Amino acid sequence: MRVYFYHTQDLATVYEQWREHRFPGHLLYGATHLERHGIDVVMHLYKPDYTKRMRLTWLTAWRILTYRQHYDVLYGTSFRGLELIIFLRALHLYRKPVVIWHHQPVAKSGNKLREMFARLFYRGIDHAFFFSDKLIEESLKSSKANADRMQTVHWGADLDFYDRVMKETGTDGRSGFISTGKERRDMPTLVTAFGRTSEQLDIYVAHSACNDDYEKIFGGLTVRSNIKVHFLNGLVPYELAKKVCRAQCAVICCKETNYTVGLTTLVEAFALGIPVICSRNVTFAMDIDKCGVGITVPYYDADGWERAITYIANHPTEAAEMGRRGRELAEKLFNLENCTREVAEKLKEICNTHR
Repeated sequence: MRVYFYHTQDLATVYEQWREHRFPGHLLYGATHLERHGIDVVMHLYKPDYTKRMRLTWLTAWRILTYRQHYDVLYGTSFRGLELIIFLRALHLYRKPVVIWHHQPVAKSGNKLREMFARLFYRGIDHAFFFSDKLIEESLKSSKANADRMQTVHWGADLDFYDRVMKETGTDGRSGFISTGKERRDMPTLVTAFGRTSEQLDIYVAHSACNDDYEKIFGGLTVRSNIKVHFLNGLVPYELAKKVCRAQCAVICCKETNYTVGLTTLVEAFALGIPVICSRNVTFAMDIDKCGVGITVPYYDADGWERAITYIANHPTEAAEMGRRGRELAEKLFNLENCTREVAEKLKEICNTHR
């Protein structure tokens, strides 16, 4: 069996970085490990400079439709850029099954014409993987969603990658708090809370991301001396993983959302055995408080954040135990091996169904 793997990243580069142990495999959604399950992978040729949606969609369709070698299933990490292919699939003009990751709940549009096209669009998705049951539950409120074509997968960290990071970096003497995410981060609440404490916080963030201009945001905040802000250029997961490995706690302070914002940072902390303080996102597949892997705080609650920071700082033994339980959770459920196995099983099933 062979799948055509679509991702909105330069696959040739990041796959080589993964082979060199500088890129975590879970960010490739199992593509690095599918061959262990008897599935060959063809990598999509993606050009990062094509950022405009329409241009990306047409180029992607051209690349896929003119690809001449055999493959059985199109497997994508999202539908961004695959829109035309999915519409063609819905119209039975593209013959390969389409399987994608769906990052947000399926929603109903208030525009009747847009909703009509959306209904057609979702007929072109043979199967969708979701990050949690909650996302599927919310999706099923829409008539476009089909429960038989939806599945929760245990998406989690590449433990081999993080084991190597811990071996190279060491885990003794961990200190300070760290924030590394960029998507929909609530920096005002985070900076306000840490500004009321003496605890050290390092923030690593892009200059801008997902319509948030973080340079402008920080320019309007009072950032005290215990908080260091580092602006990043490009994707540097290996370098960031080493910095997270040296911290005593990972903090994930986000704006309110209806999807799993912060999940990448969360599973990294689990893999590294580090406790978390996290905005209370009910769409996560795991309950952080019940699992005892960290502390959650309601959205925009600076007082709650201050209390959580102080608790972690003043209870190092309990914090370390939270980290241990996080690693245990990663080994049991949320890891790349489990994710790949579940994806591979479904890809094979779909392939056999459409022979």
